[in-house]
Amino acid sequence: MRCPYCGHLETKVIDSRDAEDVEVTRRRRECEKCEKRFTTYERVEMVDLYVKKKDGKREPFKRDKLLSGIEKACEKCNVSHEQMEKIVDSIERQLRQREGTEVTSELIGNLVMKKLKSLDKVAYIRFASVYREFADLEDFQEELKKLLKK
Repeated sequence: MRCPYCGHLETKVIDSRDAEDVEVTRRRRECEKCEKRFTTYERVEMVDLYVKKKDGKREPFKRDKLLSGIEKACEKCNVSHEQMEKIVDSIERQLRQREGTEVTSELIGNLVMKKLKSLDKVAYIRFASVYREFADLEDFQEELKKLLKK
């Protein structure tokens, strides 16, 4: 690790601990030349995920895009931003645990619906109406009937 003060390449780690986010490690370092101290944060570089869309196109997985869709579904519902972030974290973790680097938009949509269904029924219906492309009121009624039976 290069010292940010003098540029020397030799530094030693004085202290190392997990940051608030368990996926980040905080290290306190000291330059062996100028003896100044500084902090670094390390995180594992993730392999890029790709989403295969319904039309066959591939695009990079975008966490922000997933969060945005969930935020729209949860608008004016009693769901905190922290809860939405946890849903996205959970889904991303599930996707990264799978073999391969390509996932279908269908899988992502189903995972979101499953999470929203247990969290907020209105947000679930909103998301499902866009995701499943409800064409008319009958599609809504059918989904509501399924929801009410459970």
